Amino acid sequence: MLARNAESLYWIGRYVERADDTARILDVAVHQLLEDATVNPDRTSRLLLRVLGIEPPEGTLDVWSVTELVAFSGEHGGSIVDSISSARENARGAREVTSSEMWECLNATYNGLPDRERAARRLGPHEFFRYVKERAAMFAGLADSTLSRDDGYRFLLLGRSVERVDMTVRLLLSRAGDRSSSPAWVTVLRSAGAHDTYLRTHRGALDAHLVAEFILLDRLFPRSVFHSVRVAERCLEELDQRPNSRVGARHEAQRLLGRARSELEFLPPGELLEDLQSRLLSLQDTCHDVGEAISLQYFHAAPWVAWTDAAIGNDRPEAKVEGEL
Repeated sequence: MLARNAESLYWIGRYVERADDTARILDVAVHQLLEDATVNPDRTSRLLLRVLGIEPPEGTLDVWSVTELVAFSGEHGGSIVDSISSARENARGAREVTSSEMWECLNATYNGLPDRERAARRLGPHEFFRYVKERAAMFAGLADSTLSRDDGYRFLLLGRSVERVDMTVRLLLSRAGDRSSSPAWVTVLRSAGAHDTYLRTHRGALDAHLVAEFILLDRLFPRSVFHSVRVAERCLEELDQRPNSRVGARHEAQRLLGRARSELEFLPPGELLEDLQSRLLSLQDTCHDVGEAISLQYFHAAPWVAWTDAAIGNDRPEAKVEGEL
């Protein structure tokens, strides 16, 4: 597979997941701001922006200003509109490795954003968030049902999984210092799309340790950090052209993900909330380093050079800058 196509699929997975997770987090935050009069809008909005890695602007923030910035703004790469636009542009350049259904889904989603934005300004932002979540779920379903399980699918799934880990860790970081009885842990569950599944798993018992354990360590919940790390690790193993190395992981991204998975998998019982913030910060750094390692390994390696006319004494090489994975 051409490196540019692999990179496009990887970033399509990341951008669609980013739009989906941002819509989930913002939807819950807006509900909280509108329904709870005791919540400070400016403080909650600034906390939300820090979670998403967006620099808060000057002045007082409220529901509409934070929605404008996070959902509709095109000035930074973290907004929902910008993420969907970036996913569509990557899909446009990689049409030969995506299905027609996937392209039509992203294109229709992008073209429908202006109408949904106008409706949100008139009726409220919840319909906009629901539209984004539904379209992201449709895209994920189309990718799962129309792509062959080849390297292209693995890069798409790899990007989705790495982004999911990053966004979930950001969400948990926003509540890492809260007391165990804080109702904010319900907000974490709702933002992660885990509320109903958590209640069924733990029979309605709400406890900060159980919430953090479920979102970080649960092996069966597909949006948990551990499950996403395992999926990303498996994708890298299948992409390895020379598996079963006698000395373990041969590539940096595999090594980083394997270490992160091991630290989660073999964490002693009852110690998860101890120093939770430093654990989450370490996972966030790992996500950044994994992204850099994947980019270096697969997308931006040094080009190979073909000496096409060395036989006739011409010493000017003709460089082939686009290799294959």
